[in-house]
Amino acid sequence: MNTIIRKSMLSVAGLAFAGGVFAGPIAAHANPAVDAKPAAVAVQSAAPKPQGDQSHITLNDEQTANVKAIIAATKKAGLPERAAVISIATSLQESKLENLGHLGDANDHDSLGLFQQRPSSGWGTPEQITDPAYSTTAFLKGLRQVDGWQDMPLTKAAQTVQVSAYPDAYAQWEQQATDLIAQHWNS
Repeated sequence: MNTIIRKSMLSVAGLAFAGGVFAGPIAAHANPAVDAKPAAVAVQSAAPKPQGDQSHITLNDEQTANVKAIIAATKKAGLPERAAVISIATSLQESKLENLGHLGDANDHDSLGLFQQRPSSGWGTPEQITDPAYSTTAFLKGLRQVDGWQDMPLTKAAQTVQVSAYPDAYAQWEQQATDLIAQHWNS
């Protein structure tokens, strides 16, 4: 569900709730023959706001294709936009959305791909990890195992899956990831 629709739904739900709070007691006494029962109003919580200073990079065609691959894998997994935001922010931090192969001496152990996943840690083979659809699906599988990931700060959800030496670094990419989802989720 895109952000505009979500905000509209929350506004309508808020107005319905406020109207019920103010008109409820009056309406309940206006017609004693009516069996007035309180109605439950379901309000979906909004995603947490981005934390701290935000970073932004200009994407090239390959990076944009990787954003679209992450979105496609997220949709295929049946997960909401929030999962794609966490995935894209994680990939922005880990690889700047570049599908990295082995970087020689600059490599962090045997980390590869969009999410810098390691074959030696069980993420898959080097060929699998450097496949954007596979690596995203592997990341999402880890995310699903995090209780409450939908409502926790992005950096905590990403860190629980990734176990990074720099756990707070994911937060700086949340706004750009959110913007990329708004731009590409329905395209």
